[in-house]
Amino acid sequence: MNPNTKNMELAKRIKELREIIGYTVSEMAELTGVTPDEYTACEAGIREMSFAFIYRCAQVFKVDVTEINQGIAPKLKGYSITRSGQGQEIDKAHGMVYYNMAGGFGNRIAEPLFVNCCYEDGNDNREIELTTHTGQECDLVIKGTLKLQIGNHTEILHAGDCAYYDASTPHGMIAIGGEDCQFYAIVLNPVTEMKSAPKEEANPVPTVKKAGKGAHIYENFVTTEESDIGAPLSVKFKNTDKFNFAFDIVDEMGRKHPDKLAMMHLDKNKVERRFTFKDIKEASSQTANYFKSLGIKKGDRVMLVLKRHYQFWFSILALHKLGAIAIPATNLLQEHDYTYRFNAAGVSAIVCTADGDCANQVELAEQSSPTLKTKILVGGSREGWHDFDNEYGLFTRKLHRDENTACGEDTMLMFFTSGTTGYPKIAATATNILWVTSSPPNTGIASSVTVCT
Repeated sequence: MNPNTKNMELAKRIKELREIIGYTVSEMAELTGVTPDEYTACEAGIREMSFAFIYRCAQVFKVDVTEINQGIAPKLKGYSITRSGQGQEIDKAHGMVYYNMAGGFGNRIAEPLFVNCCYEDGNDNREIELTTHTGQECDLVIKGTLKLQIGNHTEILHAGDCAYYDASTPHGMIAIGGEDCQFYAIVLNPVTEMKSAPKEEANPVPTVKKAGKGAHIYENFVTTEESDIGAPLSVKFKNTDKFNFAFDIVDEMGRKHPDKLAMMHLDKNKVERRFTFKDIKEASSQTANYFKSLGIKKGDRVMLVLKRHYQFWFSILALHKLGAIAIPATNLLQEHDYTYRFNAAGVSAIVCTADGDCANQVELAEQSSPTLKTKILVGGSREGWHDFDNEYGLFTRKLHRDENTACGEDTMLMFFTSGTTGYPKIAATATNILWVTSSPPNTGIASSVTVCT
């Protein structure tokens, strides 16, 4: 992974954890021993973060270093084995690369690190950069020569030598002697009392994740059950009768994490666009208000033929907010394909790409499709079509959820199957029900088989 990419990922996780707990930048700077400007630069991903800084952040957030480094919590409780060369890289700064040798073990009282300290010309006489963190540290040299400074004292360590010290004392190290130095650094977390490990049970009781302060958004609708070693046991859904993906997930992300990147889009001309969750929240509401002005309402079937245009996401979320049923379709359809689908599903509107011959094929099919009333074009203009790009931006970005909002078993999506053994069939999905309908072209949606998902 590119070091800059990894640094940005670490920065995002630290920022999210800070926001969940509710600390200000100034409070975090004081707790981690840096200036507010330095902390801001770290959280923005433009300043290299040392292991000591990451470790201090983990202490403040009361999480494992692994949770910041990888975005997941370690699960193992019995024991963990890390083979030579397979440690989890957690930092690469100031000429040293750190590998955690017990990244998968949860609730560690120590951080066992393998450190490769690179030799640079002039190291023998160079001033050592010092740092501090809570707890105690034990450094054991296994190869090369390490120059270690603890406070005002400097020691030279060779292979087999060991140093143990209070890590709150300013300390630092560099490789000397013309070669890289490798050593183990065991960082012991500060604890007020040691508790004996509980006796293992023959059939461990599973733990259940519950929503609480700072819980993830999905936990309002999903409860997961795991064993004590992190093995998934079950997934249970709740509040499904009120669930609406666009409002409850996308818009909630837009409120809780407005600046978080939701989508990066690269079009056929290599124009790059970045959309945050706030952007997607507002654009989909704006599109919903636009569609509403064209008469699109709850229960209407709207076909989306938008290739990989970013407007697809504005549209499908907008339809979900309105309770209209989205029918995604390929741009390879021809006149007879559109005719069949328009009549079988009762399509009343279509949002279509201006690329290729799609719009022309739709117009040919329209002559035999009495339900089709509204045609909207994306990426161009055409007589008889509404111009999405020039019109949707005229509408407000605010849209309030009301009692008519689609949720529960209201239909959200319809798809047509490939039709390899007959006419394509319609698969329709709701929040918690999937049903498949099969019908000849002249009977609409006549029969259904319901399957719980």
